[in-house]
Amino acid sequence: MAVNILAFGPNGSGKGTQGAIVKDKYGMDHIESGAIFREHIKGGTELGKKAKEYIERGDLVPDEITIPMVLETLAKSKEKGWLLDGFPRSLAQAEALDKALKEAGMELNYIMEIVLDREIAKERIMGRRLCANDNNHPNHIAFEAIKPVEKDGKLVCRVCGGELSARADDQDEDAINKRHNIYYDTETGTMAAVNYFKGGSAKVISVDGSKSIKEVTNAILENLD
Repeated sequence: MAVNILAFGPNGSGKGTQGAIVKDKYGMDHIESGAIFREHIKGGTELGKKAKEYIERGDLVPDEITIPMVLETLAKSKEKGWLLDGFPRSLAQAEALDKALKEAGMELNYIMEIVLDREIAKERIMGRRLCANDNNHPNHIAFEAIKPVEKDGKLVCRVCGGELSARADDQDEDAINKRHNIYYDTETGTMAAVNYFKGGSAKVISVDGSKSIKEVTNAILENLD
């Protein structure tokens, strides 16, 4: 039976890494909100054209455009099951998504939440490095277990040897704080969305994100039936 999961965790919590592991284990689709926008814009869909106008102005894409995009993508994964990562980001989006899922007859089975202190999350963001071959290959200059390896005088991906880079906004504390302000907001932000779904019928899996990647993975997998 297909399993559907909503994944939550602040930037820096390792949510993408864990999502990729869960996806591989259960053969489901790992759907990231940013990829949904890129797919629609690249495909020139009506929703994509509308979204592009907002993005090019630097504005947030309104929910009446975002929700149909998300639903359309989730519907394609109905047989395999899905793990949705990066959406919803607000209480309003959570309420709208919940209603839309019910109307579409799509059951939400699990809420996967990676809990992490805000300061630790910030340190992780500033020290992480992105692999050119796969962004979910964990590389971090401050953590011994996932430190990049040195080759020919420069650091490369510890998993595949690919070239590494740091996102400019990962080195910008103001940008990090802005993202975290949205996530840790329990009134209208992402934490409000987490708490909203915790009140539903889906099983909630909350794990300590300060542990090692393997420990976090084990804590998640032992709670997935």
